[in-house]
Amino acid sequence: MRILVDKELYLDRLKIVRDMFVFSCKTGLAYSDVKKLSSADITKGIDGSKWIRIKEKKTKSLSSIPIPPLAEEILDRYKDHPKVKDGKYVLPVLSNQKSNAFLKEIAVLCGITKPHTAHLARHTFVTTITLTNSVPIKSVSKILGHKDLRTTQLYAKIVDRRS
Repeated sequence: MRILVDKELYLDRLKIVRDMFVFSCKTGLAYSDVKKLSSADITKGIDGSKWIRIKEKKTKSLSSIPIPPLAEEILDRYKDHPKVKDGKYVLPVLSNQKSNAFLKEIAVLCGITKPHTAHLARHTFVTTITLTNSVPIKSVSKILGHKDLRTTQLYAKIVDRRS
């Protein structure tokens, strides 16, 4: 992911898609949830840090997700963007089809051969941020808004195969 984050991109469309992808990698939110994320979904936790509290579109489950520093930087980067200024959404997310096409373009520019899609960000979150850092699978399941633990266990099998 560091290659993606550090890559100098010159087109705004690629910067937006890269930032949306990285935001998803850091928060675990699905594309549809990042697209509909509004300022009303962002609250301050008891520790003073920012949290996302959102009812996930697909599962209708309530999720509470801490916003890590890089994700907060991305939110700050777009606070004055014309598609964000009206206050309805916090990120100027492009369509899923365009995002996936531009992610493939970004991967080529970065020399990455693994196919990239918006959904890959969610897998990246699970495998690199939670499970490999010994976050309990029940907690991961809750963060992801999965109603069935077996759904989350599919991600865990991917991590086990890598070990």
